Amino acid sequence: QARFMKYMHNRGHIDMADRKVWCFLGDGEMDEPESLGAIHLAAREKLDNLIFVINCNLQRLDGPVRGNGKIVQELEGEFRGSGWEVIKLLWGRGWDDLLEKDTSGRLRQLMDETVDGDYQTFKSKDGAYIRKNFFGKYPETAALVEDWTDDQIWNLRRGGHDPQKVYTAFKRATEVKGQPTCLLVKTVKGYGMGTAGEGQNTTHQQKKMAEDQLRAMRDRFQIPVSDADLPKAPFVQLNNAQKAYLADRRKALGGAFPARHWRDTPKLAIPPLEKFDAQLKGTGDREISTTMAFVRILTTLLRDKNIGSQVVPIVPDESRTFGMEGLFRSVGIYNPLGQHYTPEDADQMMFYKETENGQVLQEGINEAGAMADWIAAATSYSVHGVPMIPFFIYYSMFGFQRIGDLAWAAGDSRARGFMLGGTAGRTTLNGEGLQHEDGHSHILAGTVPNCITYDPTFQYEVAVIVHHGLQRMYVEQQDVFFYLTLMNENYAHPDMPMGVEEDIIRGLYRLKDVPKPGKKHVTLMGSGTILMQALKAAEMLEADFGVTSEIWSATSFNELARDGQDAARFNRLNPLAEQRTAFVTEQLAKARGPIIAATDYMKNFAEQIRAFVPNDAYTVLGTDGFGRSDSRVNLRRFFEVDANHIAGAAMVELYRQGHVTKTDLTQALKKYDIDGNKPNPRLV
Repeated sequence: QARFMKYMHNRGHIDMADRKVWCFLGDGEMDEPESLGAIHLAAREKLDNLIFVINCNLQRLDGPVRGNGKIVQELEGEFRGSGWEVIKLLWGRGWDDLLEKDTSGRLRQLMDETVDGDYQTFKSKDGAYIRKNFFGKYPETAALVEDWTDDQIWNLRRGGHDPQKVYTAFKRATEVKGQPTCLLVKTVKGYGMGTAGEGQNTTHQQKKMAEDQLRAMRDRFQIPVSDADLPKAPFVQLNNAQKAYLADRRKALGGAFPARHWRDTPKLAIPPLEKFDAQLKGTGDREISTTMAFVRILTTLLRDKNIGSQVVPIVPDESRTFGMEGLFRSVGIYNPLGQHYTPEDADQMMFYKETENGQVLQEGINEAGAMADWIAAATSYSVHGVPMIPFFIYYSMFGFQRIGDLAWAAGDSRARGFMLGGTAGRTTLNGEGLQHEDGHSHILAGTVPNCITYDPTFQYEVAVIVHHGLQRMYVEQQDVFFYLTLMNENYAHPDMPMGVEEDIIRGLYRLKDVPKPGKKHVTLMGSGTILMQALKAAEMLEADFGVTSEIWSATSFNELARDGQDAARFNRLNPLAEQRTAFVTEQLAKARGPIIAATDYMKNFAEQIRAFVPNDAYTVLGTDGFGRSDSRVNLRRFFEVDANHIAGAAMVELYRQGHVTKTDLTQALKKYDIDGNKPNPRLV
């Protein structure tokens, strides 16, 4: 968020000079790799608008964070070493007098050598325990408190519980220039709970306090509740002076927080669908991939005079893989420091160009960081009142599987934008093995309620989907985000058929019909590049066995399933009303013969619509199992989603319905090399 605010400021979208990002963290959660993994970026980009406040109460949920060590010093080393300003707020004002009297240096020595586990224990006991086990360790420190009562010792506070010191530390943090700031604040978990949980390992599980414990807390903090009312634990009303003070401070801070100002977000003047005319037309004999088609659509949007400056391309070090290196020169790579070196390709047209107002966010090999960029851009409409249009493109295998938590957080944050899973499809990204070949990202994406997913085959489908996404998110102001898979396989793309736009969006349309089908007729469905295998299978079936085929493009099995589930829910809750029919049911009511659905993803992807398919003969082919390094031909053969297996499955279903003979089926299985003893790809 802090980095994106600098991006917005440097690109002239909004003045962010006086705004800060405060991140409140706990010492225990700093063990998460994500908490510290990218702190160097904040220093490298001089994010002086970023302040981390780490509450060091020394405890996790179960026990000490560093029982035998010192988490404050450990974190100080991490942040200072990464180039951050570190402010430590450790001790309340009561300690100041003792430290001034410590002429021997013993108290400082004692503080340094006392480990966190002991510091926690001290605050779970009482003043007498602290006198004996802390100050009593050395004669010099014992003498410092010899005239103190146990209560005075107990009332020595950690820095995070001293309001004046908290104010001073926070004020200092806001004044740091040229680098991010980390505030390390020492506190006590369960502060004020006394025997109910102060400094105890069980604090997190404490649900209720006994009356004597409530009384002790009331007396300690001078809460105006009578003994008679105490068992009820009433809500304490502030007096007028307190209310006025809080209201005044809230006003000074800019109003109530958090707040979403989405109602004030301006609608964007998106281009008409015709703007993508080049993608709505066929490619003739020229073969391209859907990735290439998307890059051309993105380039068109970047050049648009109304919204071009609000487009945010985000790439985790794969621009050249996706053919996006042309953007380096045309719009530049964002770097707040500019470019103080001569790139080795400076004499080339598409050289590596970094500028202070560059438009491309290049994250390096860091999908989580790129996703964080995307969320910041995708929520800009509500956080800053300026809608931005982020396009985050990455290896699809490294998306939802790797950054699933962030995708869920994006949905929760009402993010709006586009995620593009490039080099998608388990058999389409050939030769890169099980670590790279994606056959399940759509299933994972479908778990996020407001994520709309598509697996397009042709460039006109990509154009229609992107335009629809712009309409829903930036004109109709719907809180959804879009996930599209893009492939790197080249093939010819046809013209967009007339009137299919709405069906593309809803998830299913008939691509190819047969005017007069015979008894030997099948319906072939597919998505992504595997639809091309279905088209090939149709040609084989007709040439080899006189079987006709109609072809359906299923742009979104996820949307079809959701629509079907919504219809079923309505019918269950409103049994006496006019019953609704699922869109896929309506569409496939026109289909004839057994239905074979094939995709480059796990069978569950296409299986989820089975309940709404008006045909018992519904066969699903998919790529269950680990990916492997091989050619596309061999991969599709192995996973049983190639044209041969699609045609073979069609012949099996026609035989079961009595439309082809046993001889026909035997010939087909032999001709298409269908091996009944072949190992299950899911298991090998």
